[in-house]
Amino acid sequence: MSEPRRRMTGKERREQLIQISRSLFAEKGFDGTSVEEIAAHANVSKPVVYEHFGGKEGVYAVVVDREMQKLLGMVTEALSASHALVKLERAAMALLAYVEENSEGFRILVRDSHAASGTGTFASLINDIASQVEDVMVDEFARRGYEPKLAPMYAQMLVGMVALTGQWWLDVRRPAREEVAAHLVNLAWNGLTGLDPRPRLTAASREGLQTPLAQRPVAARAEQDRPVERERPSEKELREQEKARERELKELEKLREREQREAEKLAREQEKARERELKEQEKLREREQREAEKLAREQEKARQRELKEQERLLREQEKARERELKELDRARLREARAAEREATRLAKLADQGGSRSGA
Repeated sequence: MSEPRRRMTGKERREQLIQISRSLFAEKGFDGTSVEEIAAHANVSKPVVYEHFGGKEGVYAVVVDREMQKLLGMVTEALSASHALVKLERAAMALLAYVEENSEGFRILVRDSHAASGTGTFASLINDIASQVEDVMVDEFARRGYEPKLAPMYAQMLVGMVALTGQWWLDVRRPAREEVAAHLVNLAWNGLTGLDPRPRLTAASREGLQTPLAQRPVAARAEQDRPVERERPSEKELREQEKARERELKELEKLREREQREAEKLAREQEKARERELKEQEKLREREQREAEKLAREQEKARQRELKEQERLLREQEKARERELKELDRARLREARAAEREATRLAKLADQGGSRSGA
């Protein structure tokens, strides 16, 4: 008896529907694909699709957004190189690698995106990439003395050329990816008047973006392994190519040394700025401390003056009370003396009256 089939989790079912829809959209487009087909290929009912995505528009938006983020990520990583030539080579290789390894996704992107996707068309994706390239070209134009305001226009030209070549190569797949990238860079970097008859990518790009053979699709590996017939270069051409590579390596080495010197200079300036800032902060703390100490001394002096004033007032009040008591004592003494004199006078009068009576 066979074991019952394991029921997919919600996350697994959602991913299955995305992958199935991706293949159908690549083959038939948005309008040519129906919810019934998606459900049938997944062996589920239509309500399952509606439950996860709300309809065909929802799953299409997820598929388009995934592909855009994947391609943008690859191009952004390629543009992180230091030398402008290597940036250009790696960006071209990144787009062609995406076309080769994600053919279904690229076919979806280059179609006119449905308005329900909410993520825009392939043109909007190209604009996003051009914006990143524009930032690189502004710096390059400024360094070479060109007008930086023209960088947006040149970025659109450059990215458009690479993108349209990628659309063409999606179907023909000849010549090999690295050779296509080398010719793209040859035209963009050297121009029509300075084309190299046998262009090659720099070693930095070949080593940085080559995909291991085991990870490539079977069709791509077979195409890569197929020998390409070409005319054998002459000794003179080989020497010229070798000299060109040596010059290129020297230029790259000079660029790295210049970037290193600039980085060291920037680090020194930042360190000096930090030291100045620390000194300023220390001076500010010392000034604040002096002001706080001065304020404390002034407050202490004010308290001392206040205490002295209070003591003076107390002494004056005590003296006033003492004077008042003395005045009271003198008044009582005067009253006592007056009373004594009056009593004496009365006694004398009494004695005189008695003497008269006896006489």
